[in-house]
Amino acid sequence: MTQQRMAPELAEHIAEHIATGPDQPESDGATSPQPEAGAGAAELVPLPADRFLDRETSWLAFNQRVLELAEDDSLPLLERVRFLAIFASNLDEFFMVRVAGLKRRIATGLAVPAASGLSPHQVLEQISEHAHALMARHAAVFSDQVQPALAAEGITLVHWVDLSLTEQERLRKFFRRQIFPVLTPLAVDPAHPFPYISGLSLNLAVVVRNPHTGKEHFARVKVPPLLPRFIAVDARGRPSAPSTQTASGAKGPTSFVPIEEVIAEHLDTLFPGMEISEHHTFRVTRNEDVEVEEDDAENLLKAMEKELLRRRFGPPVRLEIADGISPRVRHILTRELGVRRRGLHPARPARPHRTPPHRRPRTARPAVSALRPDDQPVPGRGRKRDAHRHLRGDPPP
Repeated sequence: MTQQRMAPELAEHIAEHIATGPDQPESDGATSPQPEAGAGAAELVPLPADRFLDRETSWLAFNQRVLELAEDDSLPLLERVRFLAIFASNLDEFFMVRVAGLKRRIATGLAVPAASGLSPHQVLEQISEHAHALMARHAAVFSDQVQPALAAEGITLVHWVDLSLTEQERLRKFFRRQIFPVLTPLAVDPAHPFPYISGLSLNLAVVVRNPHTGKEHFARVKVPPLLPRFIAVDARGRPSAPSTQTASGAKGPTSFVPIEEVIAEHLDTLFPGMEISEHHTFRVTRNEDVEVEEDDAENLLKAMEKELLRRRFGPPVRLEIADGISPRVRHILTRELGVRRRGLHPARPARPHRTPPHRRPRTARPAVSALRPDDQPVPGRGRKRDAHRHLRGDPPP
């Protein structure tokens, strides 16, 4: 009985509150008539269309907070280095899964707006703009803040030209002994199509020229993942693979040379008889999202194995190219990989620290023939003979 008597009064009170609005004073009920229950509902202001955040751009905002931790100079130096690495790893996974999923929905015709009101095309535009800005910011933090701080602690990242003559000699021996045997250059011509580029692998795009015919060829040299990313050079100029004890204070200052620069310096060894016109680094990110319908799959294990195999050959979703790459090499990469301009991400190279005082002055590099006499066998040479033959135009055996 009490609930039945209070129901009309409660309805009138709610209708009066809706009609007046939250910012207007409530009526006392004596000077104005009470509105009907449905009159106030018709006057509600519609909610804004952008009241929801997009899931993908929100994830980029999360990764931006990781980058802000790397920018915090109150944190220990190596912690800032770790946050830079975490940011880059997160961004790789974001493109492999989230961006790949967006592109897949567009390709299949399921490009419907999300709860944020943005279509997949609009989301991709925002991702491209935001990701480019974050990557430039990431490179600036490393080059302008973290790298000089590492150099102050005796850990310097240098280019090949910053090494002394003795260090370059020892690195050439290290290259012939540790790096050269595992390299496999692949050239592109009508008889040899563009090679498959595995995801997240570091590669060198090389343009070689036949000095006899003047014809140019495009070649690709993959940096093997089993090799370290940097070659450590201690205070005595001895190169080695980095370890946990490489940069200890007892061994003095240590320099690290990018392995792709060591390989690029010896491209004439990989392509004997050819002239190296240009070379650039690039990296491809592929679609590695896993799609398994558990309800439809009769054998879940086989379905998962098939999907994992498909991941290796997923379509490219991002192409990172070196800053300053020539237009013709960029055109070859984008054409063969099927990457549009939106998927291009120029990588700003890290600015090397200046040559420390203990380094010797830079001198001219001696000829390659003086470093490797013809009577000295080079391991792994036979595996590359076929690749060299069709570049020179020699007939097959």
